[in-house]
Amino acid sequence: MNIRVETRPKAEVECDALVEVAFEGEPPQGAASDQVKELYDSGEFSGKSLEIAILHRPSGLKAKRLAMAGGGKSAKFNSAELRKLAGAALRALKGKGVRSIALSLGDAYSADEFASAAVEGALLADLEADRYKTDPKKNEKQVDSFSVIGGSEQAVAQGRIIAESQNFTRNLANEPANVLTPTRLAERAKEMASEQGLECEILNQDRMRQLGMGALLGVAQGSAEPPALIIVRYKPAAEPATKDHLGLVGKGVTFDTGGISIKPADGMEKMRYDMAGGAAVLGAMRAIAQLKPAIPVSAFVPAVENMPGSRAQRPGDIVTTLAGKTVEVLNTDAEGRLILIDTLTYAQRLGCTHLVDAATLTGAIVIALGGVNVGAFTNNEAFLNKLLSAAKEEGEKMWQLPLDDEYKEQLKSPFADLGNIGGRPGGSITAAIFLRDFVGDTPWIHLDIAGTAWLDDAKPYMGKGASGVGVRTFVRLAQTW
Repeated sequence: MNIRVETRPKAEVECDALVEVAFEGEPPQGAASDQVKELYDSGEFSGKSLEIAILHRPSGLKAKRLAMAGGGKSAKFNSAELRKLAGAALRALKGKGVRSIALSLGDAYSADEFASAAVEGALLADLEADRYKTDPKKNEKQVDSFSVIGGSEQAVAQGRIIAESQNFTRNLANEPANVLTPTRLAERAKEMASEQGLECEILNQDRMRQLGMGALLGVAQGSAEPPALIIVRYKPAAEPATKDHLGLVGKGVTFDTGGISIKPADGMEKMRYDMAGGAAVLGAMRAIAQLKPAIPVSAFVPAVENMPGSRAQRPGDIVTTLAGKTVEVLNTDAEGRLILIDTLTYAQRLGCTHLVDAATLTGAIVIALGGVNVGAFTNNEAFLNKLLSAAKEEGEKMWQLPLDDEYKEQLKSPFADLGNIGGRPGGSITAAIFLRDFVGDTPWIHLDIAGTAWLDDAKPYMGKGASGVGVRTFVRLAQTW
């Protein structure tokens, strides 16, 4: 889709559809105002959030259609709402065969953050998870161009970079597990790094064994697919003003059967997205390489399959981690925390001073927060506040949960330093407590994205499948360091 800035007044813009933001109880003035007022008066359009109404042959405009896009209450409207609104408008118009769209920001929303958000919303909305469909008609309805009336070229370019990187993440997480194996994920990471001028290193099974990554290798041993630890590095051109080094760690289980503690069959097909955290940190690195923040950033993705093969680890097995601690594997379906602890330890050894991990870690977080908020945990409140501020600016909702020491009692094992599960009560918290035991005093944030990384149904502004949650927050965190 061609993305550009439109400098002509909206009345002069020739396109299939012009999108204008309209709010509850506030019919916009100007071109086609009488027609718009009729929509409000008849109740056909009220300006509610993401509501779309289309006027054909609008008076005073060269556009063939005027699409009124509801912004809700004007006092609550921000760039995050505009992102969703732009996406909803594009999906609605795309479904009607519209090929060229222009969105008018107006004077009130001409700041760069709005222009960038509009582009992001359009590109995110345009992605469909239909790559493997063979229907020749699937591409008949597509948008060729999306223009932003107002905003700067720089803002539009940034919006494109971030959205394309989030879509890179979504495409990875949408891939079926027979296509995206740990080896193929490593290859995709190397390809992306080469394209973007990033350093990339892949640790194979033998190297991980030499290092002593017993927890990670224990998860991988039941699969015929070998594991890979993916490391992607960004270094700023100028000497950083700080010694801080941000490490992004993403869970990369390309398919999770649960292992010997096998999952129920219902819904297991979605376990292709158990590498959404890994995909998110790789997508963030793709954007970071182009936007060039002032601090070094490294991404780490432990990529494995969790399978119940003849060599699979058993409940009751004890593994020795890279940190030297021992873990009793009480449940092989609590595998994400096992691959993360060795990776977090390794990231610290490579000099990361601040760590954020993203993982589809627990079903418990879905029970606690549903599909609305990411669960956030930390050992450093100042660091978390920095990340939550970035998330709020990007419209990615996150909610902090506690890490009180009392929860660690649930992880006690009579046979090893820790058990890998703590029972059903506070399941997402005990999982985070388990991770915390391996980061020491290093400022660390754990994001449990199990409820937000996948959309079971399409939203007005985004198609069904992987959401790419986390990418925008990670990029803004690095940019605003």
